Amino acid sequence: MIVKDSNGAVLAEGDNVQVIKDLKVKGTSAIVKRGTMIKGIHLTDDPDLIECRIEKIKGLVLRTEFLKKVG
Repeated sequence: MIVKDSNGAVLAEGDNVQVIKDLKVKGTSAIVKRGTMIKGIHLTDDPDLIECRIEKIKGLVLRTEFLKKVG
């Protein structure tokens, strides 16, 4: 299974990514701001989704279309 970010770069387990759009987190009042750096992503069974952890939110699942690979 190949997982790609918004620019078509291939993502791997443990990569660092950056959010390209402000995202509202369902079930909370939290917002993940554009430019937020996410370290050490975890791939899921779905090539359009990744799991990650940021500040106060653990087990966050994001769509790869809103991410770009860093580094």
